[in-house]
Amino acid sequence: MTPQQLYPKKRMTPTDAVRLVRNGDTIIVPTGVGEPPALLTALSERRRDFSDVKVSQILAMRKYDYIDPQTVDHVRHVAFFFGGATRAGGQEGWIDFIPNYFSEIPHQIERGQIASDVVFSMASPMDAHGFFAISLGADYTMAAIAKARAVVLEVNPNVPFAFGNCLVHISQVAALVESDQPVLEVGLPKIGPVQEAIGKYVADMIDDGSTLQIGYGGIPDAVVMQLTHKHDLGIHTEMIGDGIMTLVESGAVTNRRKNYLPGKMIATFALGSQKLYGFMDRNPALEIHPVSFTNDPYLAGQNDNLVAINATLQIDFQGQCGSESLGFSPYSGTGGQADFVRAANLSRGGKAFIVLPSTAKNDTISRIVPTLTPGTHVTTSKNDINYVVTEYGVAQLRGKSMKQRTLELIGIAHPNFRAELTEQAKRMRIL
Repeated sequence: MTPQQLYPKKRMTPTDAVRLVRNGDTIIVPTGVGEPPALLTALSERRRDFSDVKVSQILAMRKYDYIDPQTVDHVRHVAFFFGGATRAGGQEGWIDFIPNYFSEIPHQIERGQIASDVVFSMASPMDAHGFFAISLGADYTMAAIAKARAVVLEVNPNVPFAFGNCLVHISQVAALVESDQPVLEVGLPKIGPVQEAIGKYVADMIDDGSTLQIGYGGIPDAVVMQLTHKHDLGIHTEMIGDGIMTLVESGAVTNRRKNYLPGKMIATFALGSQKLYGFMDRNPALEIHPVSFTNDPYLAGQNDNLVAINATLQIDFQGQCGSESLGFSPYSGTGGQADFVRAANLSRGGKAFIVLPSTAKNDTISRIVPTLTPGTHVTTSKNDINYVVTEYGVAQLRGKSMKQRTLELIGIAHPNFRAELTEQAKRMRIL
């Protein structure tokens, strides 16, 4: 049969498609806005019909009804990364969490360490050759599709068709569900004076011709907004968002000076506006690939002058970054931070920036501390840390002793805490 003949045979309602799920199954769902709302709504409505079904995802965007402490014996969320929809459940213990490097989730699926029985994903309309693009989140989903018993796509004309290793043929698909809701938009984070100051320090250290990895958040976006005057920047990142699109439109991004995949922007998922999703559609300068490719430190590090920009919550005198928990209480996850810090360290001329405001809670708590709060999950290790930036300056730690690191970090702490931090360093016999 031709793809066009197969299509109507596989089309069904969301309720019928959900019947492909069996008790005990693990459903893999893509990152962020790649999650399929019609399918997850239908699963939510029927959740009490199931037993021991898991939904595994790195970043849930919507709090569907199945994310419910009363029905976890029926359908339970398993997070690879916590966000607003799942954080409370993770902190309360009824949402499970699997620690991971983002880059390694596909390998864990391939090796059977993470189950993949069914895949639910958003997808672009089918092309003339029978291919759909899962452009909003190829991430670990391509690996899951290769392992799954049943692949169910929610086909939506608002999903862009992107190039790269993100294409699924209709012969791989068990069921197709159609929807036409606009893809969820995620606005830019709020940028205030502190974020602007940090962004300027980082932007001033980014040279023309650098290749960028930019995480999500107010500070990374503040950096982006101050790069529009740069020349011949390249993109090799995990997330493509509106900030990167702005750099392309300004002419700052050309990808010409990348020495790994020159001429191409590389990403594994998208998070942004309708304009961004339109920008992605059949854009020959953009490729969406699995995260095992985009975030592989060795591959990303093939780019000279790779700049990685990621945020943390707390850093101690050793340079350990706690980016994903508040003490023992989970907040987010490792994501791709460790992947790209290592990649930038491998890159010739690379720079890995960890950015954070110097304080929290209206200047009452220093984020630079002698030791991390007990129970804090370490995201970037003391061996990997390089540049740390607050609104008070830049500390360069790589290759420096404990004493040197401590002095550097105290120098960019909030002035109200510098004397106290110095006394604590003396009590620890660092100074």
